[in-house]
Amino acid sequence: MIRAARSSGARQQALELPVATVAVEVPLAHLDRPFDYLVDERDSNAARPGVRVRVRFAGRLVGGYVLARRAESAHQGRLGYLERVVSAEPVLTAEVADLARAVADRYAGTLADVLRLAVPPRHAKAEASLANPSAVGPSSTPGEHPPLSEPAARSQPPAAVAIDGWARYPAGPAFLAAVRDRRPARAVWQALPGEDWPARLADTAAVAARAGGGALIIVPDARDLHRLDLALAAALDGHPHLTLAADLGPAERYRRFLAIRRGDVRIVAGTRAAVFAPVADLALVAVFDDGDDLLAEPRAPYPHTREVLMMRSSAGSCALLVAGFARTAEAQLMLDSGWAHPITPDRAGLRAAAPRIEAAGDDFSTGATSAAAHARLSPAAFAAARGALDAGAPVLVQVPRSGYLPTVACARCRRQALCRRCHGPLALTAGTGPPSCRWCGVTEAHFRCAACGFGSIRAMAVGSARTAEEFGRAFPGVTVLTSGGSKVRATIPPRPALVVATPGAEPVVDGGYGAALLLDGSAMLARPDLRAAEETLRRWMAAAALVRPAGDGGRVVIGADGSLPTVQALVRWDPGGHATRELAARRELEFPPCVAMASIEGDAPGVLAALDILAVPPDGELLGPVELEEPSQQLGQPEYSAAAADREPRLRALVRAPLARRKALCAALRAVTASRSARKEPGAVRIRVDPSDLF
Repeated sequence: MIRAARSSGARQQALELPVATVAVEVPLAHLDRPFDYLVDERDSNAARPGVRVRVRFAGRLVGGYVLARRAESAHQGRLGYLERVVSAEPVLTAEVADLARAVADRYAGTLADVLRLAVPPRHAKAEASLANPSAVGPSSTPGEHPPLSEPAARSQPPAAVAIDGWARYPAGPAFLAAVRDRRPARAVWQALPGEDWPARLADTAAVAARAGGGALIIVPDARDLHRLDLALAAALDGHPHLTLAADLGPAERYRRFLAIRRGDVRIVAGTRAAVFAPVADLALVAVFDDGDDLLAEPRAPYPHTREVLMMRSSAGSCALLVAGFARTAEAQLMLDSGWAHPITPDRAGLRAAAPRIEAAGDDFSTGATSAAAHARLSPAAFAAARGALDAGAPVLVQVPRSGYLPTVACARCRRQALCRRCHGPLALTAGTGPPSCRWCGVTEAHFRCAACGFGSIRAMAVGSARTAEEFGRAFPGVTVLTSGGSKVRATIPPRPALVVATPGAEPVVDGGYGAALLLDGSAMLARPDLRAAEETLRRWMAAAALVRPAGDGGRVVIGADGSLPTVQALVRWDPGGHATRELAARRELEFPPCVAMASIEGDAPGVLAALDILAVPPDGELLGPVELEEPSQQLGQPEYSAAAADREPRLRALVRAPLARRKALCAALRAVTASRSARKEPGAVRIRVDPSDLF
């Protein structure tokens, strides 16, 4: 006999399955478990698994999701009733609920945090408008979606899929056959330079649709999603698909989410926000450019899109495709372990598609023996740009920094110029005028170096705006375009122009660029980051892939030492070899992804208290804690300000364990957060599993 709490009033428990197991939206780690509630007979039909409910928890009303209905509860005390069913619409599928639990365990987080990422907030008006599925609105991108009012149209598969593009990859047709046969094939695809990757991904989605399954494809940003949306519209031949992105707005995003949840649409493309989309009967999950940091969730528990899709592929026995021009160390580990197989082009096809790539100052490059061989705009780069412009093609100039002069220094002692008020870095935003602080925005009209007293500044780093100005002088009469920051161009016309872009903001041009100049490569490689070489190669390859083949005159000039391994990997177009060396170095140094690692960061009392609770797994190791440098220290300021002196020092500790002990490590970290939550210990502590920034 189930006893009801005193607050039940005149309620009567449901005759069938009177107990509802609810995932309560409480982000407290020590309460990260489902709770049982009684279901009123009046709510018995509405309180289905997956619906939103309101329950009374610790004296206040909170939201939650019904996970299951049961006949009995294992709880021995009194049970309270569900206060109300918010909506009869089941928004949480069993698959997504299990996935969310697995992701929370994998990243030492809570189920409530993951569900916040997986299920968008309810929008009542949008929910009411979808009483008829035809109410699904238009795409936020120009690809038109067919109406969904006719069930027959929703179930009709696309016409025969043309897969000629995959024939250039020896293993490509075999992977498509696996998708067609609904086999859980897992592959890492290395795209050819100049490849129309949205069309290839759309082909795989069309194959999945013809097999009667669903497909979920994730890309880093809205520009990539726009291209993929158009490619899906062409490949699916009228079969419906939807895009999901965070910038859709609450009403439209929820409307599309419901259309996917109801099974009206089974082909879905999106950005990071769509990784938990409840696509029915998944046959394929794919991610393009998995090394892009936009695919790493910045909110707790900080899951990565690639890892979530790997978990969906494993749990749902569907095909997985990790794609890109470059290859990450994580993808290489998948190949080395045999969990996935490579899809790579043959060498003849690669040589035919790749542009001519050279490093400025190479023995065989233009002007290699001149004094300007290693200048920012070397003779080789100038000759490549001039040749492309004369041939009527645009030229891409990639620079790692936006702005004009984002960092300046004393002209005499070369010490970085800092603000006298907040000790922030000074920068020039235009060619004229005094520098201003990048932190507080105050203009430094009368700069004096704190070390030597000199009053002039010089550039330490050159941004895209200053680069565009310099190229405008070097190539008079040529149109100079910029792309980056808040002004990103998606495409440009195929006519002579100089396009100065920051990484990730390179516009696409029909026919490809005539040349690409990759400037300041040494600065990108010198960043104090575990993934500096991998990220630099990824950015270079993304830019070089937009250039015409060498047979059509395409050239790429790298502004870095040609003897560096990363430069050589680009010259040979060998992302696999570079990823293999990168993985070997990480294995030797015991860094992710070869080991399981977590960071514990926060103020000193909180971190020290967390380390006292932490039980390091067998064969594990605790590194630190160490005090994190203040921004003023990182910028070279010798003295702290008064505010910095009074600030509590921040510490960070790293915990690592063998991959076989990953579950034990995550369980130990969850125990730490649960203990701190139960004791209500003060101090903010952030725990991240497999952090990308270790330095």
